[in-house]
Amino acid sequence: MTGESCFHCGNPCDSNPIRYNDKFFCCQGCKVVYDILQDNDLTTYYELSSSPGKRPDTAQTNFNYLDNKEIFEKLLDFQDESTSIITLYIPHIHCSSCIWVLENLHQLAPAVSATQVNFPKKELQVTFRHNELSLRALVELLARIGYEPYISLDDEQKKPVSINRTLWLKMGVAGFAFGNIMMLSFPEYFESDEYWLNQYTPLFRMLIFLTSLPVVFYAANDYIISAYKGLRKSILNIDVPIVLGIFVLFFKSTYEVFIKNEPGYFDSLAGFVFFLLLGRIFQQRTYQFLSFERDYKSYFPLAVTRILDNEQEESVLIKELKKNDRILIRHQELIPVDAVLSKGVGLIDYSFVTGESIPVSKMIGDKVYAGGKQVGGAVELVVVKTVSQSYLSQLWNNDVFKKDKVSDIKNLTDAISKRFTMIVLAIAFLAGIFWYFKDSTMVATVVTSVLIVACPCALALSAPFALGNMLRIYGRRKMYLKSAEVVENLAHIDTVIFDKTGTLTTQETEIYYEGKPMTPAELNGVKGLLHSSNHPLSRMLYTYLDTSKVDSIDEFEEVLGSGLQGRWKGVNIRLGSASFVGVEPTGSLKTQLYVAINNQVKGCYTFQSEYRKNLKDTFNALAKNYRIGVLSGDNEGSLGYLKTILPKETAFVFNQKPEDKLNYIKELQEKGLKVLMIGDGLNDAGALAQSDVGFAMAENVNVFSPASDGIIDAESFQKIPAMLNQAKRTLRIVKISFVLSLAYNLIGMGFALTGNLSPIVSAILMPLSSISIVIFVTLATYWIARKP
Repeated sequence: MTGESCFHCGNPCDSNPIRYNDKFFCCQGCKVVYDILQDNDLTTYYELSSSPGKRPDTAQTNFNYLDNKEIFEKLLDFQDESTSIITLYIPHIHCSSCIWVLENLHQLAPAVSATQVNFPKKELQVTFRHNELSLRALVELLARIGYEPYISLDDEQKKPVSINRTLWLKMGVAGFAFGNIMMLSFPEYFESDEYWLNQYTPLFRMLIFLTSLPVVFYAANDYIISAYKGLRKSILNIDVPIVLGIFVLFFKSTYEVFIKNEPGYFDSLAGFVFFLLLGRIFQQRTYQFLSFERDYKSYFPLAVTRILDNEQEESVLIKELKKNDRILIRHQELIPVDAVLSKGVGLIDYSFVTGESIPVSKMIGDKVYAGGKQVGGAVELVVVKTVSQSYLSQLWNNDVFKKDKVSDIKNLTDAISKRFTMIVLAIAFLAGIFWYFKDSTMVATVVTSVLIVACPCALALSAPFALGNMLRIYGRRKMYLKSAEVVENLAHIDTVIFDKTGTLTTQETEIYYEGKPMTPAELNGVKGLLHSSNHPLSRMLYTYLDTSKVDSIDEFEEVLGSGLQGRWKGVNIRLGSASFVGVEPTGSLKTQLYVAINNQVKGCYTFQSEYRKNLKDTFNALAKNYRIGVLSGDNEGSLGYLKTILPKETAFVFNQKPEDKLNYIKELQEKGLKVLMIGDGLNDAGALAQSDVGFAMAENVNVFSPASDGIIDAESFQKIPAMLNQAKRTLRIVKISFVLSLAYNLIGMGFALTGNLSPIVSAILMPLSSISIVIFVTLATYWIARKP
């Protein structure tokens, strides 16, 4: 390495950097992007952020399928005779420079009329004249400057996103009414005898009554409907006492305004509904820029190249593929169907499907499965199963993807409210009878006071605000949960299971050498041999070797599945498996490349995934309170190393297929365990869905991750133990707030039963209790969030 960083992407430059205009570039691709931007007067891109670009992929994606008219029309948002609008997902959008260059795309392509970036969702909406610029040309332009769109099978079935703002509108109505009713009630609050105020009192009360109508019959209608549906099924859920309290306040206030010429309690009514809706919004806050429900369609390509009988090629939607069709899969393209290799040399990367991190060699006649990625040259395949029938697609037919996870707090709240409602109605009824015989003039006052003061508003608000606040706190720590219910489900977890590849490991590969030291000249020869190969292991080792020069190789030969050989300055060099260089295989499950020079074995390079920082500390912290395990589709090559760094209580299960992982989680649950599964790939999808809580680990939360209850940024891996502890403490806070709420109701009911609490005082105390509970749970959750 030179110590210089690439001016475009910021990556370290190797020993032979490209110097251009007094700037260093790590590769020709970065220099080309710089040239494009400079030639079009777009170098402000580099002024807004330091090294904002992305190193262009050496394997150019084939976008020929975008010339297909049917595909083109399916991807568009709008089209008329000359103009088209399309929204593209671009994972690399990450800073102000990205926004600036994309919103100035018209300088690179005059046919682009307008562009608009949605930064949180990493989406680019482009308006362009399709008669002058094809969609394919547009996408290829974006790819050339480092902003390649991610187009998948899911895009072909996309539907317009409708954002439901009804809840916000209802809260706005309730808040507007609450504020205005309080303002119109000022004369009543201060009992003013001013003539100019008194003469308008009837008008003010009428306005207050009219303002309260949309609060009851619009803002609160979800609660009314829920209570009605519950009663129809003979269920007393939490919404029944809430609606009872709303109606008691409304009808009592209406009676007092029109019959007794008194102010009523409309302010308390509007405030009560406003806080209820605020709590619901707080609880339902989600991260809309993330997708928690992705399946294989988000990973599969939209189209593939089909080879016709006359050897011509055409782009077709993968859903149109039939059995016995021939398809062409190029370097870095994904295999969308189960097929048989009919031509070429297969080198399939199944890491995202099986968890196996090393590519698998395939010969003509071998079967290949959907979800793998070809990492060698182009190959020809014969389809044996369509997309819907493929091995990977069948995983999503499992019933586990259709189940709903139950909320325990909701059940607890409903259980309390069921008994609570029956008890309150019984007490109010008995109190009415008692006061009827003692002082009949007090019956209405006592019964109304009991029903108002016993309204379970604080009970209804405690869980939404506590769980919703923790949801927000987790989000700040790059731990994005699907809903507030996930927080409470986390509190019951007693078992934590991790996938290995991509979850415990990073995207980097660690390489170390064992054997006789090689001279710098010999290393130059080895690097020259590697330079002629496109095998992924060859590319990794080529990058790893730090040599000043790369020598040319004569008589280069790559033997499929075995290794490389060639002549360097008259010296024979062989690099590959143990048997290829003439060494007895050791039976090791580790990935190793042996080096032999003139038939003398020098040593071997061992490849292993680089494990995340703080892995040992994280597992040790979890082992104190949880059962822990590693569930992997990889082989046992890393088992020995993991046993040396992880707690002895850790369970290890390797060589697991996706359905094996799902069944393993199910077996743990059948033993009564509550399981948290943390994975990263399609092979983990079934286990994530089966588990009580499933989290997807992601290096970038905006790129593909399987359906889950939450997405954890890889940077936050070490925060998992603290997250689990905080979820348990949050549940305790909710239960404490339940006790406080019930205590308030009991104390208030005691005063109401003795006739010492008027309805107006009850109506004032009710929102005060709600506010106090909200303040308590909010401060308490902030406090526990500071504790590890």
